[in-house]
Amino acid sequence: MGKITVGVLFGGQSSEHKVSLKSAHTIITNLDREKYEPILIGIAEDGKWKLYDGPLEAIPQDTWEQSDCTPIVLLPDPSQHGLLKTVGGMSEKIHLDVVFPVLHGKNGEDGKIQSLLELAGIPYVGCGVLSSAMCMDKDVSHRVVKEAGIRVPESIALTGAISEEQLAKGMTGFNYPVFVKPVSGGSSYGVTKVEEESKLMAAIREAQKYDMKIGIEEGIDGCEVGCSILGHGDDLTVGEVDQIVVTNGYFHIHQDMFKKTGLENASIHVPAQLPQVVQEKIKDTAKAIFRALCCTGIARVDLFLTPDNEVVFNEVNTMPGFTSYSRYPRMMEAAGISVTEITDHAIQLALENAN
Repeated sequence: MGKITVGVLFGGQSSEHKVSLKSAHTIITNLDREKYEPILIGIAEDGKWKLYDGPLEAIPQDTWEQSDCTPIVLLPDPSQHGLLKTVGGMSEKIHLDVVFPVLHGKNGEDGKIQSLLELAGIPYVGCGVLSSAMCMDKDVSHRVVKEAGIRVPESIALTGAISEEQLAKGMTGFNYPVFVKPVSGGSSYGVTKVEEESKLMAAIREAQKYDMKIGIEEGIDGCEVGCSILGHGDDLTVGEVDQIVVTNGYFHIHQDMFKKTGLENASIHVPAQLPQVVQEKIKDTAKAIFRALCCTGIARVDLFLTPDNEVVFNEVNTMPGFTSYSRYPRMMEAAGISVTEITDHAIQLALENAN
């Protein structure tokens, strides 16, 4: 029996393009080569798809486009099940058994690439179209999770041009600080902690650089915690809970600036420095959120923990980072699960779900 061909998608049209390159390098180098044959598919920032066959180290260095690239297209016909490569007027089809879309943010985690793969009839790792779209939109995901009986931060969502009058009406009942963020964003891009009303409009303009729909959320007292989840339905594996300790300001990651740690103002404890009973409560809440949002495969559920140990939903990342400093693989590794085991389980689950 031959190896399973895995199309690894990386790059993409997103503010998290460079993060994706680092994550993809981790996935590619940890694939079990006795079982899987990776087909490397880069998506340039202008949206062009390219088959890559160069040195792997060029991917995280963002120099991969400089050589060994061939233009390709994904065939939407499900009977073809793969890519079309054209060189010198000659076309060649490349079969894909499954796709691992290591894409972060817009056009990667929002259901668009998932829809394309569904049309092409190709199984893929991670959440489906609906789940990806819900999780990417923080306003929608908060509404769904709240309906499931789990506390979410009080918030408002605003779209397009925002007047002072509209803002004043929407902010009735809010106390500062608040957090302004793009509703569909990641890696903390465009997020601002606002301490006073006079700085609110500037924070909104910053968030709108990344998404015209923005959210304003109440600040939650306490710390941030997270759970890495792998599986489907009732069969879920949860890594160790992590806990973020902020030294100043608030937790935010600028992964392209802080290459070694990804952190500017915080440290992360894995496992969390919390009583076991509290950690189990966090895990149970994360699993309930995972199911409420119809997640499957892999996802990181981010939460707040208040001083009285109430768990509050923050967001779900349906394709979490796999860089050297990313939280998802660190939580799994703390539970004794390697990246190779994660990729194997996720790929097999994608193939099983397709059947």
